[in-house]
Amino acid sequence: MIRIYGMSTCPDCTYVEKQIEGNGNYEVIDIGQHVRNLKEFLRLRDTDPAFAAVRRVGTVGIPCFVLDDGTVTLSPEKAGLKRRPKDEAPACSLDGTGC
Repeated sequence: MIRIYGMSTCPDCTYVEKQIEGNGNYEVIDIGQHVRNLKEFLRLRDTDPAFAAVRRVGTVGIPCFVLDDGTVTLSPEKAGLKRRPKDEAPACSLDGTGC
């Protein structure tokens, strides 16, 4: 099962969630729903090399995908999903580049 960390207020995350509705191969973990979920995500974000660029520029790094083999990626394509088109909705970062 692929785990997806995200938030319901993130346009990139909601785009991904729409693609997996009813698909039991994915589990969505909303990091804004409970502090336990946030702590779990922050542990990943603070330690996994997949977040090196994200930490450097100060973005959150969601949606985040933990694949079946434990690999952490920020690429929807590596999780078998599509990335949100840039012009479809505003991004949640201050500079408009992502979440």
